[in-house]
Formats: sequence, structure tokens, C-alpha cells
Amino acid sequence: MSALTAAEPARALARAKVNLFLHVRGRRPDGRHTLESLAVFPDVGDVVTAEPSAARSLSLSGPFAIGLGAGDDNLALRAVEALGEALGERRGLALHLEKRLPIASGIGGGSADAAAALRLALRVWGRTISSSALAHVALGLGADVPVCLSSEPAVMGGVGETLTAAPAPPPCWMVLVNPGQPLSTAAVFAALDRRDNPPGPRTPARFADVGALVSWLATTRNDLEAPARRLAPSIGAALGALRWTPGCLLARMSGSGATCFGLFADEAAATDAAAAIRNREPAWWVAPAQVSARADETV
Repeated sequence: MSALTAAEPARALARAKVNLFLHVRGRRPDGRHTLESLAVFPDVGDVVTAEPSAARSLSLSGPFAIGLGAGDDNLALRAVEALGEALGERRGLALHLEKRLPIASGIGGGSADAAAALRLALRVWGRTISSSALAHVALGLGADVPVCLSSEPAVMGGVGETLTAAPAPPPCWMVLVNPGQPLSTAAVFAALDRRDNPPGPRTPARFADVGALVSWLATTRNDLEAPARRLAPSIGAALGALRWTPGCLLARMSGSGATCFGLFADEAAATDAAAAIRNREPAWWVAPAQVSARADETV
């Protein structure tokens, strides 16, 4: 792998991670929760750019950059530092993050940014690393970072370190809705009534169509939805807005919230639904997006 020149900045789409279901199965002695989840990556996300630099830095832009720090606590910058330490790499890297996804919203925005930063740093530095070593670096940054490395459908287990390839989702679209209320993941887990919930059904080898996917998802759940709704009642409003929109096949909260998603059979139904919800709730973040079987970094 050859390093990019200064005239060739590298760019990546840091796709949102949507949990189609999320089962909380237990709590380890270290306090981390074990989970079961099916993650997919619609074609909406932040944009991360990287180019060679004498120092390691991060700049921000985008509608959700306000309130997001660009210092050492930013997960994307921490990712570059962690990778540099693992590789013994001393060169700098200038990152730019165009923050398009809401912050603290249950769709893995920070984790996706960190994963994109890892991929871009390897490209810009012209370095390689084993998949196991890269996964170790990613898991040290957060439970959702490993699955965001490939941004392809996966069944998640453990605390996020156990990943199994998931069946390709059938052609479908989703509408993401965030009512504008950031939600702390730690607070949602703390509000759980039960941490040893039953397992879900076995993931099928394939889904014949979106109807089959929706029927199967109806047998699953998001164990974090009830505590999240108690902390942020606006989640109920977002779910209601989706469920009452024509063409919505299933509506559920993603991750620890507050972003919710609705599944739709096609682009026309999804874009019409997104427009209707925006008209009713102009302060909400609403985004229609295609659910893809394979991710790319096209921006």
C-alpha cells in the first residue's frame, strides 16, 4: 500500500449504524453489558477527510459540529493516536469531520467516525495491519467501532467484539428520525429494569424480501427502548410519527436512542414519509436512506 501525496486527500463516508434489534443479555463483572444485535448501515453518515500533515489534528464542520470537541477527547482523533501507537507511526495526519449525524443519538456516529479515521490513516500513511490487530485497536475505542470498520451488515455479540456476517438485507429503504434530544448511553443502561433478557430467534440464512425481514424482526425487540422512552418521552412521538406514516412496515428505536427508524419497501415511500414528517416536525432531524448489502465510501 503506497501513501497518498499531499495533493490527494482521502475521503470516506462514515455510515450510520442502525440496530434493527438489540437484546441485552447480561452484565459482565467489569460492568460492560453483553448484547445481541443485527446492525445495518444505510447510505447516510458523516464525511471524514484525511491528508498528510506535520501534526495530528482535527477540524470540524457540518450541522452538528456545534458542541462537538476537536481535542483529544474526540473519538476520531483518539483513533488516529491509538493506531499510530500500535504501528509505531510518528507521522502526522490532518483530519476533517463534516458532522452530518446527530450527536449521542444511538446510530453510532462517533464510532463510525473513529472507524473511518482508522481506515483513512492506513491509506494516507501507506501502512498495513492485520485484521485482528486492527479489531483490537477498534475495540479499545468503543464497543461499536469494530462493526463500523467494514460498515456491512453483521450480527453483534458479546460487548461488540463478536461479529458474524449477516444475511444481505433485501432491497428496502428506511427513514431515520431524531427528535433532537441527546441521550446518554450510560443513563439508558442504568435505567434498565432487567439485564438478563431472553435470547432472540436465530438469524435466518437469507430474507426473501422486505416482508420476510419485517416478519422476522417482529419476533425481536430493542431492550433499551423502554428505559430510553422513560428518559426521553419524545422518542414515543418519533415512533408514533413513523408508524402513522403510509408505507411504514416497522418502526423501532436504534441502539440506545433517541434516533428511531422506519422500514419502507421502496425509495418513493421513504422519501414521501420523510417529507411528511419534516413538514409536521421541522425541528427534527429526518433522513431517508437506502439499506445496502455492501458499503462503499462514496461521498
